[in-house]
Amino acid sequence: MTETTAQHHHAPPRGFLRTHVFSLDHKVIGKQYLDLALVAVCTGMLLSWLMRFHLAWPETPIPGLDKVSPNGAAGGVITPEYYLALMTMHGTIMVFFVLTTAPFAGFGNYFLPIQVGAEDMAFPRINMTSFWVTLLAFLVLVSAFVVGDGPPLSGWTAYAPLSAVGKDAGPGQGVGQTLWAVSITLFCVAQLLGALNFITTTLDLRTKGMSLARMPYATWAWFITSVIGLIAFAVLMPACILLILDRMAGTSFFIPGGLVISDRLQPHSGGSPLLWQHLFWFFGHPEVYIAILPGFGIISQILPVFARKPLLGPRVLISCLIAIAFLSYTVWGHHMFLSGMNPFSATLFSVPTLVITIPATIVTLLWIGTIYGAKLRFTTPALFCLGFVSVFVSGGISGFFLAQPSIDTYLHGTYFVVGHFHFVMGVAAMFGIFAGTYFWAPKMFGRMMNETLGKWHFWLTFIGVYCVFMPMHYLGLAGNVRRYSAFTDDYLKPMIPLHRFITIAALFTGAAQLIFLFNLVRTRLRGPKAPDNPWEATTLEWSTTSPPPFDNFGGRPPVVHHGPNEYGATGAAGDYVMQASPPSARPA
Repeated sequence: MTETTAQHHHAPPRGFLRTHVFSLDHKVIGKQYLDLALVAVCTGMLLSWLMRFHLAWPETPIPGLDKVSPNGAAGGVITPEYYLALMTMHGTIMVFFVLTTAPFAGFGNYFLPIQVGAEDMAFPRINMTSFWVTLLAFLVLVSAFVVGDGPPLSGWTAYAPLSAVGKDAGPGQGVGQTLWAVSITLFCVAQLLGALNFITTTLDLRTKGMSLARMPYATWAWFITSVIGLIAFAVLMPACILLILDRMAGTSFFIPGGLVISDRLQPHSGGSPLLWQHLFWFFGHPEVYIAILPGFGIISQILPVFARKPLLGPRVLISCLIAIAFLSYTVWGHHMFLSGMNPFSATLFSVPTLVITIPATIVTLLWIGTIYGAKLRFTTPALFCLGFVSVFVSGGISGFFLAQPSIDTYLHGTYFVVGHFHFVMGVAAMFGIFAGTYFWAPKMFGRMMNETLGKWHFWLTFIGVYCVFMPMHYLGLAGNVRRYSAFTDDYLKPMIPLHRFITIAALFTGAAQLIFLFNLVRTRLRGPKAPDNPWEATTLEWSTTSPPPFDNFGGRPPVVHHGPNEYGATGAAGDYVMQASPPSARPA
């Protein structure tokens, strides 16, 4: 534990560019990350709408799409290749630029320094660089829509040799696939810079009295996620560089000899497509927890605020988060059960896949135990916390089936997997983002979001996501293969009515997000002024003004005397004790 100095890392900004664009202030950078994630999620959601519409009505033209992509959607009807391109871009944008960017880089940049009592991140200039490299990565990725051969079609996992051989593999596999690899390489660089910053800030810039045991749960989650990302992105980045070398420099890391594609013998030898799968999934499964662990921390911090009682088992929670981080590097092989893996190796990966559910289950039980018997305040952030628990459990249960190699052999290539990972990784993480947005918006913008609109947003979204992703488990059990662009001429034709139901539900759920967008924009422009601590919470961000000043605490670094979990208190102004309250205030 260290004590922050009175001198700030850098001088207050002067001029519009330094204040709002090339800012060194972690709060501005955090909001820039969140704004980027908002643009990315709207883009990804639009792509999913196009895919869903095509699956429900495969012969129906989509007005205007032929203008955007004359080759991929001639006459407005999506070709199978263009469907795969949309799927690739949707998955890449959502996984990297939404589920990683918003809960970790966005909220983490804004609130981690404040929650530990620091004036800024340890390396402000590196922090600014991290954001602009992330933005550059996003622009490089979406530029694939406007290059000659269009976006890549190899999926967000970019399996070799499809992604490695170049334009012979099909539309989008030329320049588009190269742009994908360059984009993800840049994204890895940005995340590595951010992870180093988060780790250093947490370990070196904690204010007086802020021991590790007193750190808020969200801070613990961001810190642990940084450690995961430091290892995971350090594996994916060289993997992408090797992929670029295979494509541009004639190397053969992932391309075997004697490979014929499009009637052309590929001039490569000695590579292994399985090497790409090992490298990608050694990153890929920890990435699941990079997306979801910040949500764990956000939910663990918000639930006690509205339950008005301490979180059950805080040290158990932190231990479980650390256990999940460690185990996340032992389970990547369950993504490769169908790759010809030795059955003994499959068993070795199956066991830790089941074991990692134990700490996740314990965390869920801690949440349920916290709200049991509580006088819960059903605010919008609290509702999204409860929704997070619901969708995470629903998606997690289906994971038990996929952890068994014998069952996964049947289900792996079906919509069962699509429903599973959208629930446990996508929807759960999004609910964490929504909970954090409604909870911290008063602190970030100094204005309150509308509760009525927020509750409408929650219920429409909660019902909608179950209507979208729960039927996908049934489709998977029925043998509906994922990544197919249409089912008009085969045995899956009876599934089309259910696909139409899912499409209508997806359009409905997406439209419900317009309520959130309206609420967010309205709040930032002219929402009612927020008090400094509208939720009666305990952590340090609520002991400063809304929004916080440039140096977070007005030149008076706080001194911490209490933990973040002091609810149900006596002798205080309310039923809680803030972390910076004098030591005389004791919990009941």
